[in-house]
Amino acid sequence: MITQRPKGTQDWYGKDMYRRAVIEAEAKKLCRAYNIKEISTPVFEHTVLFSRGVGETTDVVQKEMYTFTDKGNRSITLKPEGTAGAIRAYLENSLYAESQPTKLFYFTQAFRYENPQSGRLREHHQFGVEFVGSKSPLVEAELITLLTKFIERIGLKDVKLHINSIGCKNCRKIYNEALLSYLKQHEQCLCGTCKERMQKNPLRVLDCKVPGCKEIVKDAPRTIEYLDEECLAHFEELKELLTGLNIPYEVDTGIVRGLDYYTKTVFEFVDSNGFTLCGGGRYDGLVHEIDEKQDIPSVGFGMGIERILYFLDKEGVELSPEEPVKLYVGILGKEARERAFKIVTKLRDAGVSVETDYMDRSVKAQMKYANKIGAQNTVIIGADELDKNTVFVKHMESGEQTEVALDQLEEFFL
Repeated sequence: MITQRPKGTQDWYGKDMYRRAVIEAEAKKLCRAYNIKEISTPVFEHTVLFSRGVGETTDVVQKEMYTFTDKGNRSITLKPEGTAGAIRAYLENSLYAESQPTKLFYFTQAFRYENPQSGRLREHHQFGVEFVGSKSPLVEAELITLLTKFIERIGLKDVKLHINSIGCKNCRKIYNEALLSYLKQHEQCLCGTCKERMQKNPLRVLDCKVPGCKEIVKDAPRTIEYLDEECLAHFEELKELLTGLNIPYEVDTGIVRGLDYYTKTVFEFVDSNGFTLCGGGRYDGLVHEIDEKQDIPSVGFGMGIERILYFLDKEGVELSPEEPVKLYVGILGKEARERAFKIVTKLRDAGVSVETDYMDRSVKAQMKYANKIGAQNTVIIGADELDKNTVFVKHMESGEQTEVALDQLEEFFL
């Protein structure tokens, strides 16, 4: 081999590819029930979309983006998350001119240059939903309900909803002043990055993973203590809605999320060890940040497929098994190939899962292969079967054999 896959990437095949397909199919089914339409956006965008939309003070923009200059001397970035691209598409294609709200979902690759860890790779895959056009906390409640149902359907148990409110730009200004005042008292003990953050965006310090900084912010002022009347009413209504829907939650004032575009509601689904399955919230200022002519509220979430698989493995959850091969058609001799392939093709056209021999194996080797792939039934077609117009269908599990006219084999399985 001349090379191997890059660090932090994964080849998808076999069981994991099947599990990923099951997860995506379940998510699509739920989105259809919620009347959420699918969208697909480019895997790369102009860098300014993320530096402005995601936020220049975030770790994503400062440390983790895959950015390069293309042949037209344009700064291009592989998308690190799905929201900014979806909102850019919403604006560029004038979806705001259609009946509102606009509800979009997507599956997308995302790229972040960071140390690979359990459930997160440098190239990973996200399931995301964006709900654009409404200020109502009903929207947050709907997305949380969808996520709760999705988590239930894939069989996860050790997951709990944590919610917080980080306020709007009005109450955030007052909060930032209080937080900055607190942080200045501990500035000498902060890491270098947080010393910069506290001047540009103090809220980012609360999201630092350095142990010393985490210890300091334990006693820092909390956003929820500085909410204005509107933000507080919004948060209280959301809690009432969740209670009415019998969705348990915990108010976690430590949640601020890692991206600058969040306002008001932020939420995460976490396990008993505090490991995050997915997160999201409201970002009423993102549309305006991308297009100053527009000011449209939005809510959304992102959920990593690799993270879902990690949670499933951790809990030992098995997804529904793949549909088995219904029939293996063995071929004995060249003279039987044409007839056998016609039968195989007709059954496949009717939606029956059928496999056959392409390797010129012996009958014994073919039966061994049929057993290995888990075929439910087998049949051998050779010169004798052609002459007699009769085959024996063998049920692999019971060993029972049924005599069937060759020209009626297709009808037998339809």
